[in-house]
Amino acid sequence: MDCIFCKIIRGEVEAGKLYEDDNVLAFLDANPITKGHSLVVTKQHFENIFDIDAEILKDVITTGKKVTDMLQKSLGASGANLINSSGKDAEQIIFHFHLHLVPRYENDLLNMHEWWHIKERKITIDEQKSLAERIKNNN
Repeated sequence: MDCIFCKIIRGEVEAGKLYEDDNVLAFLDANPITKGHSLVVTKQHFENIFDIDAEILKDVITTGKKVTDMLQKSLGASGANLINSSGKDAEQIIFHFHLHLVPRYENDLLNMHEWWHIKERKITIDEQKSLAERIKNNN
Protein backbone atom coordinates (compact mmCIF):
# COMPACT_ATOMS: atom_id res chain seq x y z
CA MET A 1 0.00 0.00 0.00
CA ASP A 2 1.37 3.40 -0.98
CA CYS A 3 -0.46 5.31 1.79
CA ILE A 4 1.93 7.71 3.59
CA PHE A 5 0.20 7.16 6.94
CA CYS A 6 0.46 3.39 6.58
CA LYS A 7 4.17 3.85 5.85
CA ILE A 8 4.58 5.93 9.02
CA ILE A 9 2.71 3.30 11.05
CA ARG A 10 4.97 0.53 9.64
CA GLY A 11 8.08 2.60 10.41
CA GLU A 12 9.05 3.06 6.75
CA VAL A 13 8.76 6.85 7.05
CA GLU A 14 9.88 8.77 10.13
CA ALA A 15 7.57 11.07 12.07
CA GLY A 16 7.64 13.00 15.32
CA LYS A 17 5.54 10.55 17.30
CA LEU A 18 3.62 11.87 20.29
CA TYR A 19 1.41 8.95 21.33
CA GLU A 20 0.75 5.38 20.25
CA ASP A 21 -1.46 2.49 21.31
CA ASP A 22 -2.94 -0.59 19.64
CA ASN A 23 -5.41 1.36 17.48
CA VAL A 24 -4.01 4.84 16.87
CA LEU A 25 -0.85 6.85 16.35
CA ALA A 26 -0.45 10.58 16.96
CA PHE A 27 2.41 12.51 15.39
CA LEU A 28 3.39 16.03 14.37
CA ASP A 29 2.18 17.19 10.95
CA ALA A 30 5.01 17.64 8.43
CA ASN A 31 3.31 20.82 7.13
CA PRO A 32 2.02 22.48 10.30
CA ILE A 33 -0.54 25.26 10.32
CA THR A 34 0.57 26.24 13.83
CA LYS A 35 3.31 25.10 16.21
CA GLY A 36 2.41 21.61 17.42
CA HIS A 37 -0.15 20.85 14.66
CA SER A 38 -0.59 17.10 14.99
CA LEU A 39 -2.46 14.21 13.42
CA VAL A 40 -4.19 11.24 14.99
CA VAL A 41 -4.40 8.34 12.53
CA THR A 42 -5.92 4.92 12.78
CA LYS A 43 -3.41 2.08 12.61
CA GLN A 44 -5.87 0.05 10.56
CA HIS A 45 -6.45 1.62 7.16
CA PHE A 46 -9.89 3.20 6.99
CA GLU A 47 -10.47 5.58 4.11
CA ASN A 48 -12.74 8.08 5.88
CA ILE A 49 -15.52 8.64 8.42
CA PHE A 50 -17.92 6.55 6.34
CA ASP A 51 -16.02 3.29 6.81
CA ILE A 52 -14.23 3.69 10.16
CA ASP A 53 -15.13 1.31 12.97
CA ALA A 54 -17.07 3.16 15.70
CA GLU A 55 -14.95 1.76 18.54
CA ILE A 56 -11.73 2.83 16.86
CA LEU A 57 -13.24 6.27 16.24
CA LYS A 58 -13.71 6.54 20.02
CA ASP A 59 -9.98 5.83 20.40
CA VAL A 60 -9.20 8.57 17.86
CA ILE A 61 -11.14 11.25 19.75
CA THR A 62 -9.83 10.08 23.15
CA THR A 63 -6.30 10.32 21.79
CA GLY A 64 -7.14 13.73 20.35
CA LYS A 65 -8.03 14.87 23.86
CA LYS A 66 -4.81 13.44 25.33
CA VAL A 67 -2.64 15.11 22.71
CA THR A 68 -4.39 18.50 22.87
CA ASP A 69 -3.86 18.42 26.64
CA MET A 70 -0.16 17.74 25.97
CA LEU A 71 -0.02 20.65 23.51
CA GLN A 72 -1.68 22.98 25.99
CA LYS A 73 0.69 22.04 28.81
CA SER A 74 3.91 21.95 26.80
CA LEU A 75 3.38 24.72 24.24
CA GLY A 76 0.90 26.98 26.02
CA ALA A 77 -1.88 26.51 23.46
CA SER A 78 -4.93 28.46 24.55
CA GLY A 79 -7.34 26.73 22.16
CA ALA A 80 -7.57 23.95 19.59
CA ASN A 81 -9.35 23.08 16.37
CA LEU A 82 -10.03 19.38 15.75
CA ILE A 83 -10.65 18.88 12.05
CA ASN A 84 -11.47 15.89 9.86
CA SER A 85 -12.09 16.02 6.13
CA SER A 86 -13.80 12.91 4.76
CA GLY A 87 -14.19 12.44 1.04
CA LYS A 88 -12.97 14.25 -2.03
CA ASP A 89 -15.72 16.90 -1.82
CA ALA A 90 -14.61 17.70 1.73
CA GLU A 91 -11.08 18.27 0.36
CA GLN A 92 -9.63 15.08 1.85
CA ILE A 93 -6.17 14.65 0.34
CA ILE A 94 -4.80 11.56 2.09
CA PHE A 95 -7.42 8.83 2.00
CA HIS A 96 -6.60 7.31 5.38
CA PHE A 97 -8.81 8.47 8.25
CA HIS A 98 -7.08 11.13 10.31
CA LEU A 99 -7.93 13.90 12.75
CA HIS A 100 -6.02 17.18 12.65
CA LEU A 101 -5.24 18.73 16.04
CA VAL A 102 -4.46 22.39 15.44
CA PRO A 103 -3.33 24.14 18.62
CA ARG A 104 -4.32 27.78 18.73
CA TYR A 105 -2.50 30.71 20.24
CA GLU A 106 -3.41 34.33 20.83
CA ASN A 107 -2.76 36.34 17.66
CA ASP A 108 -1.86 33.26 15.57
CA LEU A 109 -3.47 34.93 12.52
CA LEU A 110 -5.69 31.95 11.67
CA ASN A 111 -9.29 32.96 11.12
CA MET A 112 -11.63 29.98 11.16
CA HIS A 113 -14.56 32.39 11.45
CA GLU A 114 -13.99 33.46 7.84
CA TRP A 115 -13.89 29.82 6.74
CA TRP A 116 -17.23 29.03 8.36
CA HIS A 117 -18.86 32.16 6.90
CA ILE A 118 -17.82 31.96 3.26
CA LYS A 119 -21.45 32.36 2.20
CA GLU A 120 -24.52 33.45 4.03
CA ARG A 121 -26.34 30.23 4.88
CA LYS A 122 -29.47 30.99 6.79
CA ILE A 123 -32.04 28.29 7.39
CA THR A 124 -35.38 28.79 9.13
CA ILE A 125 -36.38 26.72 12.15
CA ASP A 126 -39.09 25.06 10.03
CA GLU A 127 -36.47 24.09 7.41
CA GLN A 128 -34.23 22.80 10.21
CA LYS A 129 -37.02 20.65 11.66
CA SER A 130 -38.02 19.30 8.25
CA LEU A 131 -34.43 18.43 7.36
CA ALA A 132 -33.85 16.84 10.77
CA GLU A 133 -36.90 14.61 10.31
CA ARG A 134 -35.75 13.61 6.83
CA ILE A 135 -32.32 12.65 8.15
CA LYS A 136 -33.68 10.71 11.15
CA ASN A 137 -36.35 8.87 9.15
CA ASN A 138 -33.96 7.63 6.47
CA ASN A 139 -31.72 5.70 8.86
